[in-house]
Amino acid sequence: MRRDELRQPLRQRGLAERLWARRPGLLPMAYVLATAGFAGLSAWALHQPLPFAGEPIVTVSVPPAQEITTASTAAAPGEDSAPEAYNPNTSGSEEIVEGPETPPGDDPSTAEIEFDSGSSGSRVAVISGKRSLIKAPVLDVMEMSTWGPLPRISANGDKPSSIYARSVSLNTLHSDSPKIAIVLGGMGLNRKLTQSAINDLPADITLAFAPYGSDLQAQVDRARDKGHEVFLQVPLEPIGYPASNPGPRTLVGDASEAENIDALRWHLGRFAGYAGVVNYMGGRFLSMPKALKPVFNEFKSRGVLFLEDGSLALSSTESAAKAANFQARRAKVVIDADPSPESIRQALKLLEEEAKATGMAVGTGSGLQVTIDVLRDWAKDAADRGIVLIPATGSFKGRLG
Repeated sequence: MRRDELRQPLRQRGLAERLWARRPGLLPMAYVLATAGFAGLSAWALHQPLPFAGEPIVTVSVPPAQEITTASTAAAPGEDSAPEAYNPNTSGSEEIVEGPETPPGDDPSTAEIEFDSGSSGSRVAVISGKRSLIKAPVLDVMEMSTWGPLPRISANGDKPSSIYARSVSLNTLHSDSPKIAIVLGGMGLNRKLTQSAINDLPADITLAFAPYGSDLQAQVDRARDKGHEVFLQVPLEPIGYPASNPGPRTLVGDASEAENIDALRWHLGRFAGYAGVVNYMGGRFLSMPKALKPVFNEFKSRGVLFLEDGSLALSSTESAAKAANFQARRAKVVIDADPSPESIRQALKLLEEEAKATGMAVGTGSGLQVTIDVLRDWAKDAADRGIVLIPATGSFKGRLG
């Protein structure tokens, strides 16, 4: 019995009470409601015109395919087009390969033209503007430290020496053309001269920045934006030190390894974006293999190159680098050891002779206005003499490391 009839008054119950007493339980009611809802939704879906009704629809028209005529599909000479005029002054053939587009704001008339010989004896002209280099720093090859942003080798093996380098084709590097790399140092100390070098010199001229300038990263960024590869100058102990002093935190031959590495990392952290290091002075330090070894090990572990500026008659650079299996080399000529226009032109002529004799020559200089002016004029017609300018990192290709 659902109720205790003995507790109820003796009267006849009304209809409402009898219906309420027979009401269904909550679970059957929930089941009935769910079934009714599902049936209703199903009926609504079946009457919709599209399965994805309610979503936006865009109608577009597709134009008919058009025939595109290229060099490979154009009519052959003798059909609808006339043959090219014969040039009696051309031996073999010439091919023009367009490099990357000139960045906005660059004058197309300043495009660099590089001639190279192909395997069949034809001449190839590579035309490129002052294309911007990748913006520094690249986080994969940078390590933040108490000294600043230090270079490092990335987890997948990428090195700053390749990431920050200005590219040069293997076809150019392996050609028979005499190749010259020039590194101009002292950048960042005089803003006017630095800007002159950045704007007036071909992009294949590598610029080396001293660690003592102000606003160095911004100046380096401007140089790289104009396509110039960048090196860092590090002061090393000269003969006669400290009477002859390159500057604060000079690496000294008789200092402890820890002292020199601490000073070196201070210099390495001045800015980001350099592919290699070049010495500033260092006549004594570079003649001491024991002092060089930990410095070269530091360079190698961080993936940067080392170039000796060619100002020293004797040094241990190449032997110490070979022993460490490290990428280092020496320049042959300091083009402005005598900073007069005629002497600089003569030094550049010697550099050309070296390049023609050996295939590759490296020279260095300082960011003097006279050097910039003579170098700018010399570079304008270097290609006419068969000279190919390459960035400093190009001179290291094929070496150990």
